Amino acid sequence: MRRTVRRPAAAGLVALLSLLLPTALPASAAPPSGEIVLDGATSAEGIAAGEGNTFYAGELTTGDIFRGDIRSRTATRFIDAPAGRAAAGMKVDTCHDLLFVAGADTGKAFVYNTDTGAQVADVDLAKGFINDVTLTSEGAWFTNSAAAELYFLPVGGDGELGTVKTLKLSGPAADLTPGFNLNGIASARDGDVLIVAHTADSALYTVDPGTGESAAIEGISVPFVDGILVQGDNVWAVQNQLNQIARIDLSDDLRSGGIRHTLKSDAFNVPTTVALFEDTLAAVNAQFNQPPSPFEVVLLPAWK
Repeated sequence: MRRTVRRPAAAGLVALLSLLLPTALPASAAPPSGEIVLDGATSAEGIAAGEGNTFYAGELTTGDIFRGDIRSRTATRFIDAPAGRAAAGMKVDTCHDLLFVAGADTGKAFVYNTDTGAQVADVDLAKGFINDVTLTSEGAWFTNSAAAELYFLPVGGDGELGTVKTLKLSGPAADLTPGFNLNGIASARDGDVLIVAHTADSALYTVDPGTGESAAIEGISVPFVDGILVQGDNVWAVQNQLNQIARIDLSDDLRSGGIRHTLKSDAFNVPTTVALFEDTLAAVNAQFNQPPSPFEVVLLPAWK
């Protein structure tokens, strides 16, 4: 693993919790809607909320990263990644100015500085398809769509990166079939529980980050589930080939849930991942298996 940038941490618990709580839109602001073109992109897959109205979106096949603003509806290429990289799911640690990127079929995680775009780390995880990432107050968790395991990259108090640990899963989340298995991942209950999306099973599972034991969230079927996002007892689950996002209410014990709304947009073209800006969702169109056309971020109300 190579490290080239190290940032001092802000003091106190509030700064630590900003790992999980990117700055949101002002409460009085109306949710924007529409599309933002990733000008020059030849693919897309991941999106993450940064400070304020800032988002980051990745070019799947090149690993390049775009940075944009959901209010001005603009985006420009921010990181021109070295050849051989890829960018799937991503998350921003606003406390330490770090962008964590799942490296897809490279088997790697990439970490960049969000101020400068400089590389912080190039981390070997495992063979397979490193699909998505979530953050807790202690570090970053990555999924592998071809293996029944998660990978944890610790982040210290001053932003230093630790040694990767592999968590072997047991229970239903460990099911492996041809195609994509583990996909999206999100942190719940301040990192005490992880929630993973399993594409082949059309399911969401809870995972104990200490033991790897998993359990089904009953009452939910989400075919073509991809990226997920959790806030409190709400889960937004992107269903890529269905061109929709399911908003799910979870029970207090996270053992069951129900779909409250199904969010759709005429602008969806195989959305894969989603970021939340208070009342606004920003979803990226991946356009899998289609003729090339401009790649876009779609904005829509989060609480329909």
